[in-house]
Amino acid sequence: MGPKVFPDLEAPYAQDQLWAEIFKVSRISVDNDPEADWAAHVAKLKTKSQWLNQQNFKSLHFKSPITDINIGLAENHFWEAADSADKSGHTFIANMPTEEVFTSPDYRHIDGHVQSTKPLSYAGTLIKDIQLTFKDGHVTEAHASTGEAILKQLIATDAGASSLGEVSLVPDPSPISQSGITFYNTLFDENASDHLALGAAYPSNIQGGTQMPLEERQAHGQNESLVHVDFMIGSADMDVDGITFDGKTVPVFRNGDWA
Repeated sequence: MGPKVFPDLEAPYAQDQLWAEIFKVSRISVDNDPEADWAAHVAKLKTKSQWLNQQNFKSLHFKSPITDINIGLAENHFWEAADSADKSGHTFIANMPTEEVFTSPDYRHIDGHVQSTKPLSYAGTLIKDIQLTFKDGHVTEAHASTGEAILKQLIATDAGASSLGEVSLVPDPSPISQSGITFYNTLFDENASDHLALGAAYPSNIQGGTQMPLEERQAHGQNESLVHVDFMIGSADMDVDGITFDGKTVPVFRNGDWA
């Protein structure tokens, strides 16, 4: 089997090109100061997560020509970005590159339809053009132009696999998006686009969640499942609004970027 990311190149050249792109999207080059650039990037992402936490939205509304979905947010949800802290208080960046700001949806309050904008590589299958319809928090219809059977198997894994465990905001101008490359690795590809995850939520995405028993987290709206699979929905024509508890609409994304 030849190289997947750069199929027109022979393997040694494809590998060299892949490394070049990995360094590029990771903000590492001979022309910059990677440490300083990463410090600035992390600070920018954390500014966004702090703003979102201050807003404490009830829900988010994603709207584009192919997506129209309302996603409730878990009670006491907490937006995370870029770095994390270990038990001793030391910070680290778990994933590089990273472009996302993410939190936990309320699995009971998801309604509308969504279509993927980038392929998902899952279980050795490339799933394209995912189309999901949600009602009262769960998938009621699922289709894909390729890999539909695998998609439906994923959703049938358990009760939680038919709902969402993560909602993530990624601006379309991100380096991975602008590269136009599908890396066939979700930890890379998810940083190209707004994305959602079928399956389990992260306990850290609600305040005090890492110390809560599962039943208490579920009462806050966190989903539980054996799986957690991200799929990309963002685009240059995606708008995202935050809906407050008193019904006001606050622009979050316009035309695929922060409002």
